[in-house]
Amino acid sequence: MAKNIYLDYASTTPADKRVVAAMAPYWDKYYGNPSSLYRLGLKSQQAIANSRHAIAKIINCQPEEIVFTGGGTESINLAIKGSVLAKKEKIHIITSMIEHPAVLNACSRLNSLGHELSFLPVDQYGLINLKDIQAAIQDNTALLSIIMANNEIGTIEPIAEIGAYLAKLNKQREKQDLSKIYFHSDACQAAGLLPIDVQKLHVDMLTINGGKIYGPKGIGLLYIKKGTLITPLIDGGGQENNRRSGTENVPAIVGLAKALELADKEKNKEAKRLAGLRDWLIKEISQKIDKTILNGHPEKRLPNNVNISIMDIEGEALLLYLDEIGIQASTGSACTSNSLEPSHVIRALGCPYEMAHGSLRLTLGKYTRKEDLKYLMKHLPVIVKKLRQVSPVKVNLKKVKESIAKAERKIIKV
Repeated sequence: MAKNIYLDYASTTPADKRVVAAMAPYWDKYYGNPSSLYRLGLKSQQAIANSRHAIAKIINCQPEEIVFTGGGTESINLAIKGSVLAKKEKIHIITSMIEHPAVLNACSRLNSLGHELSFLPVDQYGLINLKDIQAAIQDNTALLSIIMANNEIGTIEPIAEIGAYLAKLNKQREKQDLSKIYFHSDACQAAGLLPIDVQKLHVDMLTINGGKIYGPKGIGLLYIKKGTLITPLIDGGGQENNRRSGTENVPAIVGLAKALELADKEKNKEAKRLAGLRDWLIKEISQKIDKTILNGHPEKRLPNNVNISIMDIEGEALLLYLDEIGIQASTGSACTSNSLEPSHVIRALGCPYEMAHGSLRLTLGKYTRKEDLKYLMKHLPVIVKKLRQVSPVKVNLKKVKESIAKAERKIIKV
């Protein structure tokens, strides 16, 4: 029987059977439109209300502060574009160089409409420095969007520290009659693996995606703190308290709530298990394959993330070889997998092009077992050796490390 080992959980996750079971009645039994006043519609309406309350309890907010969307990308666009469009004047936006394409492209679209935009650098491990945020802030700054945990390299950002600083700064800005700086965080990769308490994080908006937490695809949520001004991106019947029109996807909403509930109950035990597998795999790769560099922070990283740059190979070729033996992995974000350009995240760490092209992202999940990783390590060194034999690239590892250490890291304003 052919192997089928999935090591791309950061891309998407299979729906948990318990989630599928929770969703089942809302496909063909309780299928009423939630906006209808008869019993079938009220049943759907109650399911949404129950889901909203369950999620609010998990992330520590009020139910009315949750808006259900069509996924992480829509949630991010609603947060970024919606909060900026609510302003009547041109404003200044700050984000980082290692954000998900949804954040980067939404910010760039607003920049093309005349809003100012600053990109924060990261250190060689992908960490954002609070001092850079402080240096980037202007009188007309009105939005900061920082990813909670990076989808490619797994680095966990100091969101609570940044949020606490902004909360204090906004009190001062209010006295100076300056605009409040809204703080948004993309928590799509963090949800299900890290604790998420929006009060402790001091965020105004936060994004979660069902497809990343063993829930259904095509559903997400945006937490919007009470008092945060948002202009809807979708006009229609005024659903979701006039913030996101369109008939609600009841089965998916129920599934999202169930997935978050399961993740909240199981995350501590699962995170510990995954971290053990992650550390074993990192050690195995570093010992059995020479000329490798771990991308991302060695300690402040997601428990399921392994991102390694392997010198003298092409990452795309490596993926094809792995797929041939039944292993699914990636070189970076699934949303940019069709691009031949090296990862913008790896490049932001200060890595040269030839190193970025050889990055391999292995992300583990609830169905990953030690035997799977042993099978990977039985074949990975052999494949790398084969690819290196035909590769015209011969990277000097010492010079690469020196290049990363000396890389220029500055705020870029456009």
